[in-house]
Amino acid sequence: MSYAVPPTRTAAVVRQLRNEIVTGELPPGTLIKDAELAARLGVSITPVREAIAQLSVEGLIDIAPNRTRHVTKVTQKNALELIDVMSVLACAGFEWGVDNLTDTHIGLLRQRQKEFIDALAAGNVLAASAAGADFSTTIILASGNRELQSMVDLVVARTMRLLAMTAESDLWNSWIEGHNAILQLLEEGDREGALARYRQIYVDYRTQVERELFVDQ
Repeated sequence: MSYAVPPTRTAAVVRQLRNEIVTGELPPGTLIKDAELAARLGVSITPVREAIAQLSVEGLIDIAPNRTRHVTKVTQKNALELIDVMSVLACAGFEWGVDNLTDTHIGLLRQRQKEFIDALAAGNVLAASAAGADFSTTIILASGNRELQSMVDLVVARTMRLLAMTAESDLWNSWIEGHNAILQLLEEGDREGALARYRQIYVDYRTQVERELFVDQ
């Protein structure tokens, strides 16, 4: 996840719709109409349809047999399954990348953590999500496995959409505290300890989601 400018109209529409879905501006169940979206975003129908197809692959939009499109509805089962998948992928990337980290990488991690905390303090969930994801991305890319990072990015986008966390949510604390602990362990040279602490983030996060969200289901 990054702040790079999208290279095409389709990519720009994908980013805009993904952000609207992740932040809850387009809530679960919202009917998606090509013409209305095209008019609102100032583009032709083609990039809108291509974007909808991409977001369907990501699991953010459901396309019914009659071709109607809706923002995907949320269940606790969806959320927990995605967290489990994200944990497996991200922890594998962390394990493969952590031994390749340099002082430069650790400096980048500190920068991303500051951006993460500052964005939450400012109430900017999208910027916080991007900075928090980039913390992990820095380590995963150190593994040299870009395909794995692409898969992690996909699952992160879907997870953020399902949880629709506000800046005030206590769920961010698992990540803030975990990242701080990981940085300290890395600076102490304890790579195994950092990996164990990263895995613990997902355990804590899953427990919080199961306990605090979807209580009516």
